[in-house]
Amino acid sequence: SLEPRKNTGMSREEFVQKMAETVGWGTLEEYGELFDKVDVARDGFINWDQLTSFILLSLYEKDERAKATVVPQWKDLEFLQGKHKGTIQKVIFLKNSSRYLTVSTEGLLGVWGENLKLRETLPVTSDASKLKHLWVTSLVSLENANKIAVAFTSKEICFYDLLSQEFPCQYKLQGLKGTPICMDYWYNPLDANESILSFGDVTGNVQAVVFTAAVISLFERPISACEDEEGTVTISWEDLLSGRHRCCRISEHELHHGDWVRQVTYSASLGAVISSTTNSTNTVVLAWREKSKHHLEVTSFSIAQGIHAFDYHSLLNLIATAGINSKVCLWNPYVVSKPVGVLRGHSASVIAVQFFAERKQLFSFSADKILRLWDIHHQLSIQRIACSFPKSQDFTCLFHFDETHGRLFIAFNNQLALLAMKTETSKRVRSHGKPVTCVLYNPLLKQ
Repeated sequence: SLEPRKNTGMSREEFVQKMAETVGWGTLEEYGELFDKVDVARDGFINWDQLTSFILLSLYEKDERAKATVVPQWKDLEFLQGKHKGTIQKVIFLKNSSRYLTVSTEGLLGVWGENLKLRETLPVTSDASKLKHLWVTSLVSLENANKIAVAFTSKEICFYDLLSQEFPCQYKLQGLKGTPICMDYWYNPLDANESILSFGDVTGNVQAVVFTAAVISLFERPISACEDEEGTVTISWEDLLSGRHRCCRISEHELHHGDWVRQVTYSASLGAVISSTTNSTNTVVLAWREKSKHHLEVTSFSIAQGIHAFDYHSLLNLIATAGINSKVCLWNPYVVSKPVGVLRGHSASVIAVQFFAERKQLFSFSADKILRLWDIHHQLSIQRIACSFPKSQDFTCLFHFDETHGRLFIAFNNQLALLAMKTETSKRVRSHGKPVTCVLYNPLLKQ
């Protein structure tokens, strides 16, 4: 009934009158509009909790909009002095040891300090003759297990121990169906034993290895396991598929139908593996496994002319795609018919996209070496950067934004460029050194 509400709340007329008397400025119509916004239930009464909740939410949204329109300022472009001869395939940051790792096609692993000074370089294998006949294609960090995984053109993935100084190879996963060219790793922050290694290959296959005891051991040591001189245990892909390793299971699909899988990532919020190709059919595929089923459920986006890359923002629930047709599209994962937004501004094929998650902004980088920053809410370009990047026409580009440190890495073949954000000074005035506990309003001074 409305009677209890009358004792604890105000009607529209009471609210308008009291606000006009107490505050002393503003029109009756404005206070009426404020009441209508707070009274979402439309029951004719509001209380103090509803009013304060509405005001706090409005201030939060205003703060978020202001944050989204802040344009970062950048230091001059800097080229980091490395020793890579082949194309740099990946840049990752190791939180546990505050180090950066880079890897290039010839199998050279670069270890960088947090100050971006090169500490050392290590070959991923001591077999020099082997490196002449294969390339490294990808690298991921298994932080919960203190390991890294490196993919090779020899249809194998090797796992290296980060706790040892020489990074020895512990496991070698062999006999994959196709050459893995992209990988992603996720682990559950609430249960570090639960993790997923997903990868895509040149035959259009997308596979996911679901580990259930990653901290203890990634794989079981088979009785017939062959161990080489370096103590590396060889694991057969067929053994994983047959279920002989009880600490992990395999999920896979072939919906890309023979096209090279250019990117793959697992989203915990969607509970799905997202993958992409440059084909205009089944360009982006989302695959997930229902608890009661053994096979994967899939859905796909078909994007004209295909895409080079994508990124997913879990809070906004948006997938951004880097279109070969020079457009950046924003997709709702549950609406495959058309994008919810199209960002136009690039005049060349877009080759990379990555969200600036905290500010709800988006980076995009095109083949003509133009970097843009987009305001997602208004779907407008708020910054365009054309730095003095290398002038080579043929290049392979790697794009990685380290949001924690405000560092943007762009690799051109074997050259690694850095754009670092300048430290921002807050414009918000702090009137008190400690939390505010009381506020009074003076109607005479209107302060």
